Amino acid sequence: MTITGVVGESPVTRAELAAQRIADRARDAAPGARLGTKNQLRELCGVSVGTFNEALRLLQSRGVVAVRPGPRGGLFVAEQSPMVRLGNKVLALDADAASVGDALRIRDALDPLLMIDAIAHSSPAAVSGYREQVAAMRAAGEARDGVGFLRANWRLHTLIAEVNPSPMLRSIYTALLDIVEGHTIAVRVADEQPLAELIEQRCQLHADLVEAIAARDAEEVVRLAAAHSHTPDRDRHL
Repeated sequence: MTITGVVGESPVTRAELAAQRIADRARDAAPGARLGTKNQLRELCGVSVGTFNEALRLLQSRGVVAVRPGPRGGLFVAEQSPMVRLGNKVLALDADAASVGDALRIRDALDPLLMIDAIAHSSPAAVSGYREQVAAMRAAGEARDGVGFLRANWRLHTLIAEVNPSPMLRSIYTALLDIVEGHTIAVRVADEQPLAELIEQRCQLHADLVEAIAARDAEEVVRLAAAHSHTPDRDRHL
């Protein structure tokens, strides 16, 4: 039995609609221009705080907006590098199986770079965050919540990407994760391997990887990153 993301014409979420509305405003403004406060923009989009925060995460990961604190803070149009603009063009592609498959293949190629860099740049607080996501993966597995398991898995990878010192690598990697996450709409169970067994295997691999990063064991990180990336195509969502 294996878990695979079902890719197709997924419905657009309220968070994605809100993100698109703010992105449209940003497109018409100059870099550095103030778009408004979080509350102003949330009210404009007509969504809940949780939905707006998810939209904001999407916008930040795509390099569309920057958030500044303080009385004169709020959301501002981000200064986009050429690589961020390229990432946004990739995100605009139709989400057919081929494009998502390409995103997974490129993500796999970048994983070893990301994991090796995480050794030097993961603080104790960052490692704690990684462990929380591994625990969330296990909890979702025990609840037979395949989508929840995948989302915790992707969140772990996002956290590891966030500590990377390279803006280019962070931008490309998070854009690829957005493609995969945004267009995986269900989890299908197939073959003969028990669901719990497969999830446990993937949890253990990620748990071992996190502990190798925490121990700054470069040799083990390289081995585990290779094991993670060299999975059959059907399992690469994991």
